[in-house]
Amino acid sequence: MRIWTVSERKAGTLTQCLGVSRPIDPVPHRVIIEKKLPRWRKGILSPYRNLEGPEPDIIVSCGSMSPSHVLAIATACRKRPFTVHLQTPQLKFSKFYDLAFIPRHDWTEEKAKSPNFRPMLGAPHQFTPAALEGARPSAREKWGNGAQKMLAVLVGGPNGAYHFDRPTLEHLVESIRGLAGEGWRLLISTSRRSPPSLLSQLLDLRSDNVVVWDNTGHNPYSEFLAAADAFLITKDTITMTCEALTTGRPVYIFDLAKTPCKKLDEFEWFHTDMGKTHGLTRPFEGSIEPYSYTPPNEAQRIADLISEMSSRNRGPASKRL
Repeated sequence: MRIWTVSERKAGTLTQCLGVSRPIDPVPHRVIIEKKLPRWRKGILSPYRNLEGPEPDIIVSCGSMSPSHVLAIATACRKRPFTVHLQTPQLKFSKFYDLAFIPRHDWTEEKAKSPNFRPMLGAPHQFTPAALEGARPSAREKWGNGAQKMLAVLVGGPNGAYHFDRPTLEHLVESIRGLAGEGWRLLISTSRRSPPSLLSQLLDLRSDNVVVWDNTGHNPYSEFLAAADAFLITKDTITMTCEALTTGRPVYIFDLAKTPCKKLDEFEWFHTDMGKTHGLTRPFEGSIEPYSYTPPNEAQRIADLISEMSSRNRGPASKRL
């Protein structure tokens, strides 16, 4: 079955679409959107009036701007595609989608009443256990420098719910120094949200046991995931947490300064769910110890459900807003 993904350019939404789509269609067609499509851009005014062939059997979207584009694409198709959204769709689009997968931190009893809504654990992504395990020997040889144990430190940035104030940064720096002193070889990677000042402080920590990617040249993020024996991840990033959990290795969460708001409540719910409810992560309290869990694979689970339901519902009556 042919899949089109519809998402914004940012990695957090695109990787969810690709992670769910690739088990079904290894090379899905990507539609990258820059802004919400106005409601009036339909029919002969639609930018999707003349679709590239072959038309999609399934559309997988993510992000708040994508539903209007999905509607325009589906309307232009000769045969209505099966439509899937990752996140909570706006109310006016909720009945248009055949399936919508809602993060558990956003799940409610009201949403449970919608027959096309399903909860999902965290955020799906493109990494698979087999791919990471296959890359592990070469990644450890490249980055290990003979070390017996390696810790990937994945650092995000301010996001409205959390911020990196001075005490938080000092705690992070001292934690890194302490772990390096305990014999860990640290592989540190920042994200697009990491401010330059944060990266600068981390670069100052470089030593024989501390590797910090400076955001230039080849991005070693996937190699760090494959090489690591354990992870330390700042609390602001859901995607990095879910990607690290694919390995089945210990994932410790580094606490950050909080900004009280609805977004903070959702993040805190997510971390409580992953840690206390499912036993997947642990809060960092100064040391890294081994523990075991069954790694989740939400992308494959969601892909299997899409395959099953889209096959069962081939050629459904068109739904219009």
